[in-house]
Amino acid sequence: MRQFKSSIRLAAPIGLALFLAGCGGGTSSRNLPLEDFSARDIYNRGEVELASQKPAEAARFFGEVERLYPYSEWAQRALVMQALAFHRDRDYESARASAQRYIDFYPGGEDAAYAQYLLALSYYDQIDDVGRDQGLTFQALQALRVVIERYPDSDYARSAALKFDLAFDHLAGKEMEIGRYYLKRGHYTAAINRFRVVVEQFQTTTHTPEALLRLVEAYLSLGLEDEARTAGAILGYNYQGTEWYRDAYALLTGRGLTLEPVGDGWLQTTYRQVVRGEWL
Repeated sequence: MRQFKSSIRLAAPIGLALFLAGCGGGTSSRNLPLEDFSARDIYNRGEVELASQKPAEAARFFGEVERLYPYSEWAQRALVMQALAFHRDRDYESARASAQRYIDFYPGGEDAAYAQYLLALSYYDQIDDVGRDQGLTFQALQALRVVIERYPDSDYARSAALKFDLAFDHLAGKEMEIGRYYLKRGHYTAAINRFRVVVEQFQTTTHTPEALLRLVEAYLSLGLEDEARTAGAILGYNYQGTEWYRDAYALLTGRGLTLEPVGDGWLQTTYRQVVRGEWL
């Protein structure tokens, strides 16, 4: 996570000391309104709360900076910090809202790249919590792509690229999960449709070799030997050192079949494209 430029100050200014006393001191000081403190003092209190593992309180103080001093430099800084605080509190919807406001209000701001990155993280960090609904994964991919393309020289582009690959792999993994479910229950055509998506749309992910093996299994179960042999041929050409190839080889040769492209189905087209480079 990024180290924000405005680090927490151990020796707070007098205004912040009074502010802290006002929040935790006697009855008279506790009742002091926030309007009596400067934008900087309220902002600093937000940082203190964030460092104290109280992100919800931090978000509240950062929000007060924006409310009381809407056109100040501190309000601009507080807005992106509010997005960070909400994110740490796992309030992803509010984190997105704050990050998006920063992007909308300060598109040329020095923290625009970070705001976009936080926006993407608010989707990405929910990927494992959404079950089979992949809408947030697609939104994470879109937001991460913006970071990569719009801010390629920022501190966040590399991290966004790594997370993009992981989110992309996650989508393929979900297709595989559903495909395996169908395969185990003998719904071979439905399973093939899922594995085909992985082979055609997620070729660069780690799930492609297993998808090809599962295609071999499904096609053999349907008696479609040409398709099974072609899937095995692609697997052998690209992933010969994997366990998936060894299993496919054993399955096919055990039936007296060779691993070579035959027929004229979609896998034959894939073979020509991936192995022979014939895209037209």
